Amino acid sequence: MDMQDCIIRRIEPRDDSAVESIIRGCLVEYGGDHGGTAWTDPMLGHFSQVYSAEGSCYWVAEDSRGRIVGGVGIGGLEGTDGICELQKMYLLREARGNGIAGRLLKIALTFAKGRYRSCYLETLPNMTEAQRFYEKHGFVRVSEPVTVTEHFACDIRYILYFD
Repeated sequence: MDMQDCIIRRIEPRDDSAVESIIRGCLVEYGGDHGGTAWTDPMLGHFSQVYSAEGSCYWVAEDSRGRIVGGVGIGGLEGTDGICELQKMYLLREARGNGIAGRLLKIALTFAKGRYRSCYLETLPNMTEAQRFYEKHGFVRVSEPVTVTEHFACDIRYILYFD
């Protein structure tokens, strides 16, 4: 897949089921199809609604054929002040490793920097490629959660402080 062919845009209602399918597929791939992950999120197929709230946004990567190949969200982190969460960043296997994730992350962090002081994320222990990706982009691993989230199985945590 040529990353130049992908466009990054805000999610629309017509994208909801494709994004849900990508996330569920990735969770199955990494053994995260159980409680304590996005697998049990009741709003998983409704991101165009969820991310319409103030301080939130979800972007999708769409290939030249109009197929959604990945996405990422930013949302406020309940119980914190000035911290957002990088949420639901998943890509199809064929969309990984070619710059699309970096483009998605850049857009999400640019949005977040104008609204929050730092960005937090949680991931699964076996998502080592994702961990390397986050570290490459300046996220620092932290041992304790900044707040309690419903994703208790995602016990690898990172934070990025904005300048």
